[in-house]
Amino acid sequence: MISKRTAAITGLVIAGIIFWVAYKLMGTAAADAAPRKPAPIPVQAALASRVDLPLYIDAIGTAQAARTATVTTRVDGQLQKIAFTEGSQVKAGDLLAQIDPAPYRAQLEQSQAKLAQDEAQLDNARQDVQRYTTLSPEDYTSKQTLDTARAQVAEFTAQVKADRAAIESAKIQLDYTSIVAPFAGRTGLRLVDEGNIVRASDTGGIVVLTELQPIAVMFTVPQQELPEVISAQATGPLEATASTDDGRIQIDRGTVTLIDNRIDAATGTVRLKAIFPNEDQRLWPGQFVNIRVVTQVLHDVLTTPSSAISQGPKGAFAYVVTGDGTVDLRPVTVEREIGGVAQISNGLQEGDRVVTQGQYRLQPGDHARVLAG
Repeated sequence: MISKRTAAITGLVIAGIIFWVAYKLMGTAAADAAPRKPAPIPVQAALASRVDLPLYIDAIGTAQAARTATVTTRVDGQLQKIAFTEGSQVKAGDLLAQIDPAPYRAQLEQSQAKLAQDEAQLDNARQDVQRYTTLSPEDYTSKQTLDTARAQVAEFTAQVKADRAAIESAKIQLDYTSIVAPFAGRTGLRLVDEGNIVRASDTGGIVVLTELQPIAVMFTVPQQELPEVISAQATGPLEATASTDDGRIQIDRGTVTLIDNRIDAATGTVRLKAIFPNEDQRLWPGQFVNIRVVTQVLHDVLTTPSSAISQGPKGAFAYVVTGDGTVDLRPVTVEREIGGVAQISNGLQEGDRVVTQGQYRLQPGDHARVLAG
């Protein structure tokens, strides 16, 4: 049998245990019911900064050779020699092909011999005139004889002039047997082989020569942008940049040299030409390239990435992460957006951290955690 004292002590212990368990349960429930501070929202941000902002026009252009010539013969004859390598770079005056010069050299020598013959006859006629002039006052010769001698001098003088002209013509024809490059450029495929008879009337030619340094690029811009281009060109040469299709790799830098004198009514565009040095020959005739023409540079303007700008019922705004990590909504005035950059004229200050990614989760007053990179 359990004594009354032992039962009382046991009851007190059990009641203490029950009280302690109840106390712990109530503390845990109270802790769970207390509000928790929300975790900062991860975002990406960039600093509003002052930069020199270039304004430009983008277009797609087609490279064209500055000059192209189909090299043909100017005299008839047998093609003795091809002096170029297909696809090679040649200089102005380099020999490209040689026509058999023998017939033209013989013609030159014949003309030179004819000149010597006529010059001898002219000298003899002049001596006759001198003799008859001496004898005429003494009536040792007739006036008719003197006049005839003078006429022969005039005739042979004219013949000598004709002979000299024939010699010049023969020299020119002989020079034409050596076909040279009219300008520096790159040769194409050989269009005729050695041993063939070529004629001045042939239209196929011997080779097509293309000038690649410099090279031209033709492109079009909308007529709405024409006043801006004209105004920019009035202040100095317009710089043009050629780049790859994705715009990541710059190929060459050149200058706009021509604005066409008419607008295409069908497309509402105007054609422009830019010349590029093409020293590395990375531009090729027929190649499509991206063209960027800088028309103006705005100095020391406040900018942010365009991704930081959102649109709301009251206009454009941006979220700014303050020094204590809270988020502030700022209405902004955007002057222009170009190339992923927004020019801000009101609402932000230099050095403000504007949210560029993750702003759709934000509300004014939220805490944000700016992610690195």
